[in-house]
Amino acid sequence: MPYWRLSSFYFFYFASLGALVPYWGLYLKSTGFSAHDIGIFMATIMGTKIVSPNIWGWIADHLGHRMLIVRLGCLLAAVTFSGVFVSNNYWWLLAVMVSFSFFWNAALPQFEATTFNYLGNYTHRYSSIRLWGSIGFIIAVAGIGSVLDLQGAGILPFVLIALFAGIWLTSLLVSEQAAHHLPVEHVKLSKLLKNPQVLALLVVCFLMQLSHGPYYTFYTIYLEEHRYSSWLIGQLWSLGVVAEVALFLLMPMLVPRLGLRRLLMLSLLLAALRWLMIGFYVDTLWVLIIAQLFHAASFGIYHASAIELIHRYFTGPHQGKGQALYSSLSFGAGGAVGSLYSGLMWDTAGSTAAFLVATSVALLALLISWVWIFPEVRVKRI
Repeated sequence: MPYWRLSSFYFFYFASLGALVPYWGLYLKSTGFSAHDIGIFMATIMGTKIVSPNIWGWIADHLGHRMLIVRLGCLLAAVTFSGVFVSNNYWWLLAVMVSFSFFWNAALPQFEATTFNYLGNYTHRYSSIRLWGSIGFIIAVAGIGSVLDLQGAGILPFVLIALFAGIWLTSLLVSEQAAHHLPVEHVKLSKLLKNPQVLALLVVCFLMQLSHGPYYTFYTIYLEEHRYSSWLIGQLWSLGVVAEVALFLLMPMLVPRLGLRRLLMLSLLLAALRWLMIGFYVDTLWVLIIAQLFHAASFGIYHASAIELIHRYFTGPHQGKGQALYSSLSFGAGGAVGSLYSGLMWDTAGSTAAFLVATSVALLALLISWVWIFPEVRVKRI
């Protein structure tokens, strides 16, 4: 298994995420855009995940060339993102974000399917590969915070284009071997999606990412408004991902002991508590530190549990489509709705209300998982 080749892709991909998610809103604010505009821009990046992964996942599952899709998506993402250097006009920038994110969002689900194919019967080792993505995120978010303090937000597009180039170059290192064509089974995807357990998992994934809306869209701006420096904000982002890395190292031991269902429910409970802490105690640093440590649960435990459940449920020729559905419904639709509602609430109802809604959404997801996701039972093939 090409451990370092797979890991290097995750490193650069999530390093770009560490530059984009925490600081892109800050860059947009520095160019004069309002909270409402920022919410729309961030929702656009998330919203293309509703469509893009499914289109590219369908193509990859039928052609059997996943890494070709990954490489093409990475290259076109870098090319289209370069449009940000042309103009800061609202409609132009919106068009750039739509085209860039359409290609950028195509890559990761197909690479996830490739990684699981390489792992074969050793899927428990996924977290040891994926943790390098978290390390890339940490390095980016911590380093860029300091750079922005010195150089200003205007340097961010240059950093991002370099990282997108790194994603494309590392995609060239992974062969097509694990992405071979898979024969068509008799089980139709439409029938699989009628299973209540599968539907419940997809709804939970949607709600979990929806609850992250205020955090991913406004956390940096929120802390800046409460007089935290860019350096400290970067360290808080990094702390959360350090906790995530530690969690990924522990997951091979936690899954056999607790099971995927219990771990998923634990992540939802701690996510709800995290949003409450951020929403009500933003001026208390030690509370924010604890809340960031809970990122190990709200992303680390959640993602490792959910993606392995998706891999178990969507087998054979549905692997690419399963990963695409997970990405589009959670990080796509959930992230887009989360960004939109938080953008609409931020200047009207206020930041605390936005995080209170996030808490309620996470608790609803917990209830659904408790009722409809059964303990360690494989999905019945309908």
